[in-house]
Amino acid sequence: MKSPGLIDHGSNHTATGDTSRPVNDAAFSSARTPLIFLALFAGIGFAYFAWEVVLPFFVAWVASMTLKPLVTWLRARHFPAALAAALVVVCLIVLVTAGISWLGRPAVEWANSAPEKIPQLKQKFQKFTQPFTRFSAVASSVGSLGSGQTPTNAPPAVTVKDDDHMMGAMFTWTRSLLGGIIEAIVLTFLLLASGDSFMHKLAHVMPNLKQKKRAVEISREVQHSISRYLFTVSLINGGFGCAAALGFWAVKMPNPAMWGGVAAVLNFLPFFGPAMGMIIVGLAGLIAFDTVGAALLPVGVYILLHMAESYVITPFAFGQRFRLNQVVIFVAFIFFAWLWGIIGALLAVPLLVSLKVICERVPSLVPVAEFLSP
Repeated sequence: MKSPGLIDHGSNHTATGDTSRPVNDAAFSSARTPLIFLALFAGIGFAYFAWEVVLPFFVAWVASMTLKPLVTWLRARHFPAALAAALVVVCLIVLVTAGISWLGRPAVEWANSAPEKIPQLKQKFQKFTQPFTRFSAVASSVGSLGSGQTPTNAPPAVTVKDDDHMMGAMFTWTRSLLGGIIEAIVLTFLLLASGDSFMHKLAHVMPNLKQKKRAVEISREVQHSISRYLFTVSLINGGFGCAAALGFWAVKMPNPAMWGGVAAVLNFLPFFGPAMGMIIVGLAGLIAFDTVGAALLPVGVYILLHMAESYVITPFAFGQRFRLNQVVIFVAFIFFAWLWGIIGALLAVPLLVSLKVICERVPSLVPVAEFLSP
């Protein structure tokens, strides 16, 4: 029989061992939190300063996920992976080039003629702007009361332009843009041609068969979900542009195909894209038509199509699964626009959806997916 002292000593040792482990776990968790934030800020800094390397990779990844259903369809018809990827990438390049050459010419012509036509709006809609003009004149006369001095014309400021510096900056920017486009195209082809090699490598590093199967299932489901979302969004926005072009043609809007292409591209931008499209189309309608009623018809078409796309077509195509918190979308849009400019703004929602799909499949990241949900 053990003595009470030995029993107490053992119980104290056990109690000490039982209580020390939670303390150590808590200390480890508290020490790990600053490291996570430090790694996060380091990653943001790297993405900002090394954008010439990081941005083409993300563009290529999003493009490969968008085009993957087409490659899968070709491979199901016994096309080799490399040939299927090459066909899809070449077709994409041809379509984009043809679209730019077809729609770019009227866009340039309209941009060149718009400054000459904008002053005509004052004469065209003078009866609507006349009350505001009178109010402005009265306000100016009241502000000048009590002043005994007559305004003098100050000499215009002389601005000296450094043409060499401007040309050098333009050359550097153009070279970076072309290099980034080429890198994104090559990376897109490599990602599409690699097929399921990433999943096989991921399964190879797993320690047992159960985890291998689970890793392959998660990877395949994530790729399928992201590809389906991006491909469907591209189809919806393309259809939105075609419907807008038909609507503009029906109301006799000049260059309806060009404005339909503008509407399709701007529809990829959350919040600001549709608003910018309505403003631009409204201005174009005021320039093109002589009456206010006719000028407002293109904007009305744009608003009706946007409401149908936002509240009927997109919810029907995706349901609740791919919906995101509007506040998170807005913050992500501002953040990625600051980080990578207009391309970052275009990538904001696809990257958020990809993050949500990945977090839904990883048990430890499910709270993040819930946070991103509406």
